[in-house]
Amino acid sequence: MIESNDVFGLLKVVYVIYVGIVFSMVGMYVFGLTAKTKVRPGIKVPFYGWVAILVFFGVGIHIMTFHKIPWVKWDLSRNTMKVDKEFNIAIADYEYQIPEEQLVIQRGETVRFNLESRDYTYGFGLFREDGTMVFQMQVVPGHRNDIVWKFDKPASYTIRSTEYSGPKGANLFATNAVVVSSEPAVAQIDKDQSL
Repeated sequence: MIESNDVFGLLKVVYVIYVGIVFSMVGMYVFGLTAKTKVRPGIKVPFYGWVAILVFFGVGIHIMTFHKIPWVKWDLSRNTMKVDKEFNIAIADYEYQIPEEQLVIQRGETVRFNLESRDYTYGFGLFREDGTMVFQMQVVPGHRNDIVWKFDKPASYTIRSTEYSGPKGANLFATNAVVVSSEPAVAQIDKDQSL
């Protein structure tokens, strides 16, 4: 599975090119408006060429990210998706009520997090050890709140609130609450069956 860091690194380069095309197109248009002499009719051809390139890049970015970012497909089909584990987490009075001290996941497992807010709107974000975010969602009271994720890399993750829910919300986090083991889930099943 491709990581969000890899996708966003590539998108930085793509968007710099995209913005460069937009600025050059605007510059060409401004040059045509402010020129003292009449601009030749041939200037329209490069302008429309830039518009075509801009549309091509814009549509291409969306097609590329749709096929490269796996969680788009997961989110669209999460109701029918078969998951390996489910964790029910409640949030009340600025505290995560996690079913276990650590949620242990085998590498390669797909997990559904079912969240319930019992008072305010909170956030549920999973963060890597370096502080970068893996995913986040809003947890609204009285509504179904769930997210599906596949864990491919062994790591330890911290849960943090990503929504402002008052001054106490800044302290709403659970350090090393999710641990992904380095042993793949398939190998674990085979090992159990051999006993």
